[in-house]
Amino acid sequence: MRIGVLGGTGPAGRGVAVRLAAAGHDVIVGSRDRDRAAEVVGELRERFGDRVSGLAPGANGEAADGELVVLATVWDAAVDTAAAYADQLAGKVVIAMANGLVKRGRQFLPVVPEAGSLTAAVQAAAPGARVVAAFQHIPAAALLDLDQPLAGDVMVAGDDEDARRVVLDLVDGIDGLRALDAGPLANALGIEAFAAALLTVNLRHQGEGSLRIEGIGPRRAP
Repeated sequence: MRIGVLGGTGPAGRGVAVRLAAAGHDVIVGSRDRDRAAEVVGELRERFGDRVSGLAPGANGEAADGELVVLATVWDAAVDTAAAYADQLAGKVVIAMANGLVKRGRQFLPVVPEAGSLTAAVQAAAPGARVVAAFQHIPAAALLDLDQPLAGDVMVAGDDEDARRVVLDLVDGIDGLRALDAGPLANALGIEAFAAALLTVNLRHQGEGSLRIEGIGPRRAP
């Protein structure tokens, strides 16, 4: 699949881009600054070689032309970015992976938009897109380090069942990750808010833990 990553030069964007490239996809690392995108892709190729041969640099507009698009900007730029490329994103599966969070002392607190979740706000900003929440609980540093195996569950939520299935299959194609069908877009609120608790645990326990759910069987069709 040809996948565009909007905001692909930040920690989350770089991480998801290298994992998708390592899984065999062609990935466009997008940035507002094309030169910055080229610099990041060069660094990743130098570090990981043929494992990320599918990476290519581009402007965010080029990344928005991907068959599937990952919105990987910092959380407070996600809605504006979705709105700016809404026409290009129409009809496409768009993964929203950001969490609205603020850090206060040794804890993180969720920021809940008026729309109910950041993913819902992205959907409202790009109404023609098929927006799905995913990757909220995988640390960016863990995504970026191809030399270390991943381990974690990815909760996937969205109203478009076909789009949700595409993202579930995409996540399952990344070594070490298990995709879990979390149902409709409304459930993105709980997914995003839980990230604040998870990051607080990691901060206070000096770790990089991710989500793992026990006691469930194989995924069933909606």
